[in-house]
Amino acid sequence: MINLIKKYISNNTGILIRLDDIAENMNWSLMRKCEDLFDKHKIKPLLGVVSNNQDTELLSYEKNDQFWSQVRAWKKKNWEIAMHGYTHIYDKDTFKKDYFNYGGKSEFFGHSFDEQFSRIQKSLMIFKKENIEIRSFFAPNHTYDQNTFSALKKNNIINVIDGYGIMPYSKNNLNFIPQLFYKQILLPFGIQSTQIHLNYWSDNDFEKFRDFIEKNKSKIISFDQAISKINNNALYSSINFLVEKTLKLIRKI
Repeated sequence: MINLIKKYISNNTGILIRLDDIAENMNWSLMRKCEDLFDKHKIKPLLGVVSNNQDTELLSYEKNDQFWSQVRAWKKKNWEIAMHGYTHIYDKDTFKKDYFNYGGKSEFFGHSFDEQFSRIQKSLMIFKKENIEIRSFFAPNHTYDQNTFSALKKNNIINVIDGYGIMPYSKNNLNFIPQLFYKQILLPFGIQSTQIHLNYWSDNDFEKFRDFIEKNKSKIISFDQAISKINNNALYSSINFLVEKTLKLIRKI
């Protein structure tokens, strides 16, 4: 019995490496280091790509003129390419009324369904032009409303790399992979994703990340593995509900 419990915990514990703000202009030096690290340990991360980056902060970084060729090369390695918004321009304030109560500015929250649908559709068209299939999404600054989710479904995207809980779950015909922490933390049980902004990293941050990868490589999973762990049973649903209510309450303070 003890061995069965240990096996169950082991089979349901993992972390998906999610990198945010992947764009033509970014910290390419650190990205190349990360790519070498992932290849060395056969890790398949999820990359949040900004298809039409207009963010002036990101535009200040080095530009890769072969960006889309690089994205296709990552896709060929079976890395998951996710849509991370459209322009990465925040033009609405959430006043902490966004779906996950993160607060702050947003590219999507507060806009009409038609506007959000249009932004997602325009982004999809860029990916399609570059021969890259998109099946997953996460919004800049974690900010969504019901129009965002409806627009995603209307564009046939049903996987969201955000959410609360200890296990991936389905809700209103969407799949969610929880993203709980700003730092790389592996829980003793459960499936979640990281949130990594390479553009803010120092060399020391990369070294800490490398140590984390080398220490926990056996528990680092792919997007497909994470999605395969969707579980809506009563126990997990209750735990996810408690985690959601607790973190939302904390974020409202």
